[in-house]
Amino acid sequence: MGGFGRYLAAALAARFASEGMGMAVVLLALERTGSAAHGAFVLTAWMAPHVLAAPVAGAAAGRARRPRLFYAGALAGFTAAVAGLAALLGRAPVPVVLAVAVLGGSCGPVVTGGLSSLVAGLVPEGPGRDRAYGWDASTYNAAAVTAPAVVSLAGAALSAGPAMGVLALSAALAAALAASLPYGAPEAREEAYGDRGAAPRPGLGAGLAALWRVRELRAITSATTLAFVGVGALTTTSVLLARGLGSPGAGGVLMTAFALGALAGSLTLGRMTSVAPGRLARWGMAGTGVALAAAAFAPSVALTAAAFAAAGVADGPLLTATLRIRSEHAPAAVRTQVFTLGAGLKVTAASTGAALVGLAAAAPPWTLLLGIAVLQLAAAALHLLVAARGRVARLPVTGRSAGSATAPAGRRTPGGP
Repeated sequence: MGGFGRYLAAALAARFASEGMGMAVVLLALERTGSAAHGAFVLTAWMAPHVLAAPVAGAAAGRARRPRLFYAGALAGFTAAVAGLAALLGRAPVPVVLAVAVLGGSCGPVVTGGLSSLVAGLVPEGPGRDRAYGWDASTYNAAAVTAPAVVSLAGAALSAGPAMGVLALSAALAAALAASLPYGAPEAREEAYGDRGAAPRPGLGAGLAALWRVRELRAITSATTLAFVGVGALTTTSVLLARGLGSPGAGGVLMTAFALGALAGSLTLGRMTSVAPGRLARWGMAGTGVALAAAAFAPSVALTAAAFAAAGVADGPLLTATLRIRSEHAPAAVRTQVFTLGAGLKVTAASTGAALVGLAAAAPPWTLLLGIAVLQLAAAALHLLVAARGRVARLPVTGRSAGSATAPAGRRTPGGP
């Protein structure tokens, strides 16, 4: 298996573990304590550190002299946290369990954006790299489809403890595969990511500064963060919608249809390298909004599921487009920070959406879904508005490398990092 093939296997295994945690934690808490709320608190502790840990993880990855040790170590910590929760949840004092969840969640940005930032070092720039990001995006969607199903089946056949053990084994496999990736020699990394001796290493705020200063990054980050407020509310809304249609158990069917559609979209539309990624992102968000709006007025579960699948197909290429934009426009010295920060903001936005729909759960389900659709359309409009504005004035380069956080950051020339 080549370097990129091993990367895809590692990414899929890590994201499988990450995607399964939501259901596994709640099932385990319910089994051992009788309270789903206990699992919700643990899951909140797992998700909350993402946006705070993202700049730290990105800066640490960018400065790591031994990236193999950093990535394998972070994934090993992620594995230990999953295994620790499997052993401690419902048995150990709550503060101990929450502390383990916070530590595991702090490794989350490496599983998401951190791993995706490695693609640029494994695949040369050009259409091949664009297609590689399509495959990378498909690992998220494949994990979203398979992980909840496997956790549910393992929990039903055995119990929630072994189900979480499956996730720990998957995370351990990811750590082992990450240790085998070809990261390259330190000299080669310094050449690819800028002459570190000619400029200070970027600080924790450099990635955030790049997200704001670079127009393309600002547009995609603000738009996807807004869109993910809606995406975070979609699971709860699907359950309420299915109950309103007379099929209380069909919420999972709707989300499975969305996830399968997203996987199909990432493997087909997401590989359209002839379309500019910004335009592809706008089409994706707008298409998702239109399809969800149609689902809000569908009279049956079958038609609603079809609309959810169409929404997933439109959503599928959004992640591919996002990864392409980050790779093309992020200053090389802060590329990993940009990836981890972008992912952390989306996770935080999704958790906000989940909380908001919980507060509004008494509203008619179709209005909740229509609100989610409006957020997707608003995100597409926001991207168009921000991307259409003039470029931020660039500072002259004074002694800094082209890979520094303050160097001009636009689309790099062929052969660049």
